[in-house]
Amino acid sequence: MPEPEEPAVPGKPPGAAGPGRAVPENGTPDRRSAGPSGAGRERRDGPGEQAKTTMDETTGRRPSGSAVAQGAQMTHPGPGVMPGLETPAAPGPAGPEGRDERRGAGVPPGQGAASRIVPARENMPVTDDLAAGEDAPAGPEGPVTGEIVPGVPAAGAASAGSDVLGGAVLKPQLDEFLTAHEDELIAFRRDLHRHPELGYAEHRTTKKIAERLRAAGLEPVILPRGTGLFCDIGPADGTTVALRADIDALPLEDEKEHVPYRSTVPGVAHACGHDVHTVMVLGAGLFLAQQAEAGLLPGRVRLLFQPAEETPGGALDVMAAGGIAGVDRAFALHCDPRIEVGQLGLRTGPITAACDKVYVKVTGPGGHTARPHLTADLVYALAKIVTELPSALSRRVDPRSSLSLVWGRISAGSVANAIPDDGIAEGTVRCLDDEAWHRAPEMMKALLQSVAAAYDVEASLEYVRGVPPTVNEAASVQMFRDAAAQVIDEEGVVPTPQSLGGEDFGWYLESIPGALARLGVRTPGSPGEYDLHRGDFDVDERCVAVGVRVLSATALTALWEGGRPGDPEAIEGAALA
Repeated sequence: MPEPEEPAVPGKPPGAAGPGRAVPENGTPDRRSAGPSGAGRERRDGPGEQAKTTMDETTGRRPSGSAVAQGAQMTHPGPGVMPGLETPAAPGPAGPEGRDERRGAGVPPGQGAASRIVPARENMPVTDDLAAGEDAPAGPEGPVTGEIVPGVPAAGAASAGSDVLGGAVLKPQLDEFLTAHEDELIAFRRDLHRHPELGYAEHRTTKKIAERLRAAGLEPVILPRGTGLFCDIGPADGTTVALRADIDALPLEDEKEHVPYRSTVPGVAHACGHDVHTVMVLGAGLFLAQQAEAGLLPGRVRLLFQPAEETPGGALDVMAAGGIAGVDRAFALHCDPRIEVGQLGLRTGPITAACDKVYVKVTGPGGHTARPHLTADLVYALAKIVTELPSALSRRVDPRSSLSLVWGRISAGSVANAIPDDGIAEGTVRCLDDEAWHRAPEMMKALLQSVAAAYDVEASLEYVRGVPPTVNEAASVQMFRDAAAQVIDEEGVVPTPQSLGGEDFGWYLESIPGALARLGVRTPGSPGEYDLHRGDFDVDERCVAVGVRVLSATALTALWEGGRPGDPEAIEGAALA
């Protein structure tokens, strides 16, 4: 997870804080355009758009514009459900080779046969015996479907021209793909782990990814700075879904011993799982490319291999290069060493926090500690600022936004008997609510000015934007859940808590809907507690196959346009009401 960028040198021009989201009367951020052209979509400038004043400088980086302006459209508002996930219908009459005639002529079971969702109709009985192969009650349009039964093949007739890879055959096809490629993907991950690269220095990593994609017949596009890339798979018409991986490492020493893939770069390590993220998206891309070549991909998938997530800033570079232009939804997985391998952690709403840095400088005339009444007691004033601002700030917003200001460094003076003429305080602002995040700089500016004036000192604020909160859209979370039901196990989906760590995937979700999920990487029954950003961080490599399965199924679920009717079910513990 990233921390915000370090402040630039004095005299740098202030940047922009990035786009905001329209907030309707009910207070829920709106991430979707009103239509293909984006008509009716409201935007508002974040506080970082203001010019620098004597009290405040909000710095950051401006994305290249809203997704609507870049051509991104959301083509279906509800969660996609892949064909074949429904309960199977009764078998049809056998053909000359013993096949179900409704599978499609000449297509053996399990070999890419397409299925058709047969919607349940009102006033028609639904039976639970379908999974056991009993005949379904038939209506004028055919058999009636019942509950979702993951992993049970559907025998519904394929609609004309429908060659979409169905849920009924997805799992065996993934099994076959991983049998051939899992060892290669693990070796790729270990190679990246041995050769980690920091943000904007990921030249070798970018080259390795591009070479493997080209070998699969794909055409990756390298980002303008020379690190990071994106790559399209499948037809350009219809829905486009993005799968994102971050490729940079951390400035930490690799403390793992007795593993053959320990970092060979002093002071640099993949201690956040970005090597795993990279190989999971690569594997999903290779699998989906096979499906596209066979004509089984019902839309386009864009692979985003993003640089500099830890810096942060790489997401904005991807956006500036057109990386999310035309994208309808974006998905990402992040390693979680608290969750066992084989499990997927989901949460609707804020899953990670905004993370910004603040720099306060206080100045005064200075003087002698024997005569504080003849000058401005700068150290006392600074102490008041660092104690009063956090509490006052927390009372200007809804407590459920979890807005917090925590100081990490305070410095003033050099001797005991002299009142200094300047002092500084540095800290971080974290927040789970997008609206409060946009308001934070102006609120801090007003509060700082009030406290400084009371003690006759001058104070300036530099507010450096890091990342916005990552707010998962409910429909996209449901797509993750539907996908997991197809390729792992419904019981493998678990609630995941909010984190006040930062994640620049939030920049994408400022413009387009999507979701970030937690992927379990902990070996079941392993002793000890592990966390991210530690030198001993490692994963159970079985997670690679799980991640490939989930990302592949999620992309296909999102591309399939037969959406589930009604509102998506909320994930337990997900609400920020």
